[in-house]
Amino acid sequence: MPVIRVYLDEEADLKPDYRLTRASLDNLVAITRSQQDHGWGHYLEVLVFVFWLASATSYRVVSRSFDIPRTTIFNMVHNMSGKLLKILPRVICLPSINELEEIGNGFARLSGSPAFSRVVGSIDGCQIRIKPPSVDGLCYINRKLFPSIQLQAICDHKGRYLDIFAGYPGSVHDSRVLKNSPLYTEQRYPPQGFFILGDGGYPCLSAPITLITPYKEPVHLATARRFNHHHAKARSIIERSFGSMKTRWRAIFFKALEVKPCFAPQIIACCAMLHNICLANGDIVEPADDWPGEDAGEPHHHQDQQSGDCIRERMAAAVSAPDGPVAALEHHDYL
Repeated sequence: MPVIRVYLDEEADLKPDYRLTRASLDNLVAITRSQQDHGWGHYLEVLVFVFWLASATSYRVVSRSFDIPRTTIFNMVHNMSGKLLKILPRVICLPSINELEEIGNGFARLSGSPAFSRVVGSIDGCQIRIKPPSVDGLCYINRKLFPSIQLQAICDHKGRYLDIFAGYPGSVHDSRVLKNSPLYTEQRYPPQGFFILGDGGYPCLSAPITLITPYKEPVHLATARRFNHHHAKARSIIERSFGSMKTRWRAIFFKALEVKPCFAPQIIACCAMLHNICLANGDIVEPADDWPGEDAGEPHHHQDQQSGDCIRERMAAAVSAPDGPVAALEHHDYL
């Protein structure tokens, strides 16, 4: 009989060891259960997987904690990751047309300007530390000189992931990852008439997708400075989303991910899915103060891209435009 390091009664709070509340765990158990899963075996499999993520220990340590053979722990972890990936489109998905207005209003509130009410996402890349592979290991060394793979993600105004793309080596620039992602090649998002926000590591685009970036520093015009200020307030939600996910699973993300590089993207995708599941259950973790943001460097431009400078100029003008009549002009007759 396995020795399970958790109480299974209704009052148990799983967060210290498992980094999840009971509501989040129960939701995870429910959505990953298949017709072939019976009894408490599936529940145990979920507990093992989440404990492994939360502790980032070896299969041997997890084996001792649950009194289960190491090969069985290995199979449970891989089986559970496979179950999660099968339902990824249900957990991480693009919003419907009816949801776009709410998301746009959310970004307008984040930015502090109604000029951002057509924004329906924030995009960024994140470097995930890994153990470098024995073959082509140098390709995984990023600009900060540690081996990693890339996670590209778009989130909404609440920090919920709408789209993820993981697996490119850390040496690849954010803009090149974007250009090779289905989001870009298939023009999946945003819909026509809407925008997503990105940092200065991306080009400002109107096609094939509409991606609005800040003005390049140093900025001299007051309208551009105001635009950059509001842009940063709205765009930073993706950084907070990364920070929250990394803080919850800090045992994995704050050190090198000790799995094979081919398995690492699957684990990253599972963590992103669990992030969305937790948000849906009100299980929120604030980003750690010591979590570093990403600096993507200069953008790479490609021939098939159309500049979004005109859209950015219109947004900057709207940000600086007065909300109502200017009082000083109402007391004079200019006719």
